[in-house]
Amino acid sequence: MGHPTIYPTGVTLYKKNKAYGGYTVYPSAKGALLIDMNGNEVQLWAGLAGFPNKLLPGGYVFGSTGARNGKYAYQDQLDLVQADWDGNIVWKFQNNEFVEDPDREAGYVARQHHDFQREGSPVGYYSPGQEPLTDHGNTLLLTHTNRYNPDISHNQLLDDRIIEVDWEGKILWEWTASDHFEELGFDDDAKRVLRENPSLREAGGNVGDWLHINSISTLGPNHWYEEGDDRFHPDNIIWDARNANILGIISKETGKVVWKLGPDFNENETVRKLGWIIGQHHLHMIPRGLPGEGDLLVYDNGGAAGYGAPNPASPTGLYYAVRDYSRVLQINPVTLEIVWQYTPEEAGNVLSMDGSKFYSPYISSAQRLPNGNTLITEGSDGRIFEVTQEHEVVWEYINPYYNTVAGKYRNNMVYRAYRVPYEWVPQIPKPEETEVEETEISDYRVPGASSERNAGKVTLIEGVDPNRHLSTGSGEVSGDGDEGEVANFCVVSVKR
Repeated sequence: MGHPTIYPTGVTLYKKNKAYGGYTVYPSAKGALLIDMNGNEVQLWAGLAGFPNKLLPGGYVFGSTGARNGKYAYQDQLDLVQADWDGNIVWKFQNNEFVEDPDREAGYVARQHHDFQREGSPVGYYSPGQEPLTDHGNTLLLTHTNRYNPDISHNQLLDDRIIEVDWEGKILWEWTASDHFEELGFDDDAKRVLRENPSLREAGGNVGDWLHINSISTLGPNHWYEEGDDRFHPDNIIWDARNANILGIISKETGKVVWKLGPDFNENETVRKLGWIIGQHHLHMIPRGLPGEGDLLVYDNGGAAGYGAPNPASPTGLYYAVRDYSRVLQINPVTLEIVWQYTPEEAGNVLSMDGSKFYSPYISSAQRLPNGNTLITEGSDGRIFEVTQEHEVVWEYINPYYNTVAGKYRNNMVYRAYRVPYEWVPQIPKPEETEVEETEISDYRVPGASSERNAGKVTLIEGVDPNRHLSTGSGEVSGDGDEGEVANFCVVSVKR
């Protein structure tokens, strides 16, 4: 989707009494960036990449010092490191796989991508009474490994592998996705597409990024398990695969898939009511101590993903499910009912074809906050915002830093952002918080732009109320501003 050549960045709105105060960390083009509620940059770990960046109590940060060349690998990080407030690396993991890339010295790299989790916190963000360990403990990492599996495809697979390592970097446990292919529920049409084109990527030698798992976390303590449902054992691992439209939970003990949604969202009436979840990110169980604990939270991107029968949107059946808007869903994992959601409707978009609707077809995330609000990263346009349970936006930040690709393409995307409490950063005093009022758009003008103060000649049309409010669109909503007849050419609402 297109953007204006210039628009406001930084914090554009902050309703202090309705938002959850704290610091926000996100991976910017400059490095791991920490901002306060007014958008002030309180710390930058310069050059530290984040896939994602996560903050730990005591002012520590997770990130990586570099990535493999895109010619030889796809989204592989060289390492995962924990740095202190002053930039000293206090923990590092890279001893996963030996690689020989032409542009660097042969050696071991982490091949970490998309997610990781330190013991002590089930999802890696703040929840009361559960904090990630900072000086010991195990770490769960999502990594890549290259595999041939003729039961899946003729092509080499870029396979997803979850590993658990101790503080010294020893691998204690591992799980590889392709070993569980028959548990994932692909139908014959999907298997046909996977055999020929499992989301092939030129990087790394034309390998198939067949699942593209982008989030992992343990479930942590939850009432479902305490009520007798073994699928939700606290040690079990929840993940989602965006290229296949699959959300799953695996048993830590057996590796088996014990809970799953997708890839077919027409499999029964209960699942059909959810609607298709497409290209999703950041699936996790809301941890204990937060409103909605035990429910699942996921950023349902939309876009195009999945494997299936050919259709007009996908003549080959690759990325055959298509939707041009996003949803954030809170789902009861037992009944599969939607408990809460944020969609273009809640965002106030009038028409389904609005170019400015709530939509990020890739990356993005959602975090439940202690006050019941949800922090949403609408990643593709660099927007991070906080909404209440009633869908009111109470804080908004637009990333001001752009990456330039190939000297031409610019974007300010944000992969994933996290909010943490002020006490997690004892190195600096709690900042002074100042409300940021919503800007009146008619006041946000460049010199010479039209406004009521410098309007030209006004011509009245016989029989037309000059005070009614018009906005161009594809339909007309008439009457008192509620539901009305839909005509052509414009959207009309009458000021009360």
